[in-house]
Amino acid sequence: MAVTLIENFRAVFYAPFYAAFALRAYAAEGVEVTMETSVDAAKTLSGLISGTGQVSWGGPMRLMHALDDNPASGVVSFCEVVGRDPFYLVGREPNPGFRMTDVRDRTLAVVSEVPTPWYCLQHDLRLAGVDPATVHRAPAAGMADNLARLRAGEVDVIQVFEPLAHNAVAEGFGHVWYAAASRGPASYTTFNTTRQFLERDAETALRMTRAMYRTQQWIAAHDGRALAEAITNYFPGMPVAKLAACCDGYKAGQVWNTNPLQQRSGVEWLRDAMLACGAIKTRFAFEDLSDMRWAEQVLREDPPSM
Repeated sequence: MAVTLIENFRAVFYAPFYAAFALRAYAAEGVEVTMETSVDAAKTLSGLISGTGQVSWGGPMRLMHALDDNPASGVVSFCEVVGRDPFYLVGREPNPGFRMTDVRDRTLAVVSEVPTPWYCLQHDLRLAGVDPATVHRAPAAGMADNLARLRAGEVDVIQVFEPLAHNAVAEGFGHVWYAAASRGPASYTTFNTTRQFLERDAETALRMTRAMYRTQQWIAAHDGRALAEAITNYFPGMPVAKLAACCDGYKAGQVWNTNPLQQRSGVEWLRDAMLACGAIKTRFAFEDLSDMRWAEQVLREDPPSM
């Protein structure tokens, strides 16, 4: 069984995907998986539709966009890996009593590389009674540039993922105000494919899901240092100690699932966030987006950890 798995982009919060390769979980399940990196995160899912890959990882947000534009596209998730939001709000000043309403009176620099973080933060603001349109947003820039702006005092708070949040804190010019994972389930990253693939290659989907579950069990049983040492080759130039600290933070925030079953509440939260900001028009049901038959089977089998 040979599968091309399309990597969305390189990020620490995708650590379980790299761990599955590092631990040889796919090989243990008799699947030959080759990873190819998408040339554009916005086009990762289109690779499945065009046939350049069989499975990708990425956000259910992309599934909703695709199905909203073309209900016949047949894209679907079958295994959840990142079940909570991995982004942080990092401010220039300490703010241990942070409330979402604090953002209203600050200059905020949000993520521009991908849309999901801002979709989610907008929904946090609305639920706190703040109209996102009233927030003073800095001109769009990449996360690395926003980190430099925070260091220079040009903005008050930035939205970033690891290791940028770690860098700001370690260098002493940033303070974590809010870990978005603390809001609870918000489905963030899944194995995605087409329903046609699932029906044609059901055994492959099952084995990939089993491999991921065995990897998830291993991650749950090991600390961030062990995980960092396993995946360090995927992050050349990043010290293992820094990578370990980032992994420990994500583990503590329950960013990563401990099993492959997608959480209905997380899908519905993300859907509602996208509806509220006008990103989609369709109020999708969980079943429109997800097929958890393989995850449910793997949980019944209860395979050993890697």
